[in-house]
Amino acid sequence: MIRPVRFGFNEQTADSNAFQDSEQAARTKDVAQIDARQEFDDMAQQLKASGVDVLVYDDTDEPYTPDSIFPNNWVSFHASGTVVLYPMQAENRRAERRQDIIDELSKKYHVTRIIDLTHFEQEGKFLEGTGSLVLDRMYKVAFACLSPRTDADVLAEFGKQTGYQTVAFHAVDASGVPIYHTNVLMSIGDTFAIICLSAIVDPDERLMVRQELESLGKRVVDISLEQMTHFAGNVLQVKTTKGRKLLVMSTQAYTSLTKQQISLLSEYAAPTHFDLHTIEANGGGSARCMLAEVHLPLK
Repeated sequence: MIRPVRFGFNEQTADSNAFQDSEQAARTKDVAQIDARQEFDDMAQQLKASGVDVLVYDDTDEPYTPDSIFPNNWVSFHASGTVVLYPMQAENRRAERRQDIIDELSKKYHVTRIIDLTHFEQEGKFLEGTGSLVLDRMYKVAFACLSPRTDADVLAEFGKQTGYQTVAFHAVDASGVPIYHTNVLMSIGDTFAIICLSAIVDPDERLMVRQELESLGKRVVDISLEQMTHFAGNVLQVKTTKGRKLLVMSTQAYTSLTKQQISLLSEYAAPTHFDLHTIEANGGGSARCMLAEVHLPLK
């Protein structure tokens, strides 16, 4: 997790991220950093108190990186010892990539290979980490809804370099705007998957995605377009150091779920939620985006 120092509404990402709330951001502009840091600290502390191993790195004053709180877009860490660096659309987000964090992790974990896809930025092609990719790490399948931030060519290269099977599809919100990141419409746990199937307009693609999830042994939990706008798809299953499974989400996401959905999800992981309203309105991302999972093998 990256603790923010200059968090705020990012004009460079707003055109392709319909989840950013410009009106709310304007009202909270003067306190966005203060409130976001409090939300961040509360979430990190509560996760640690729940037994999750959380590594927190402070952002730096320079360069200006208003979205650094979402590290999952620039890097992913894999059990093979592989680290993948990703091409990002907004220029001010590219400065979020930090070799010092990888170097620090390499003291405790094995880093055997770095796959650098950032050269695609020169071609105007992007794949924004586990925002663009929702990974089933056990079976090495990557789901991706294509968008201005999720390019088919980079997706193919990711699959080639990592050995992941890729499942590409198209998804839109209630206004017909392409979903900017796959991880706002779906999340994959070890035995379940949360997904807004109605966002996948093409019936053949919708059926294909559902069948692919079911073939991986996932119980499909379908959420509505309205629930998706409240970040009910932007969640992540994590394990505590004692092996307890948690489903991390925002309070906004949790309150959008029905009692039946909460009961069903609780069979797989304990829903654990945090107030992230400032981060969500200004950044257009939620709890899942704030977590870059470290799957690297320990030394």
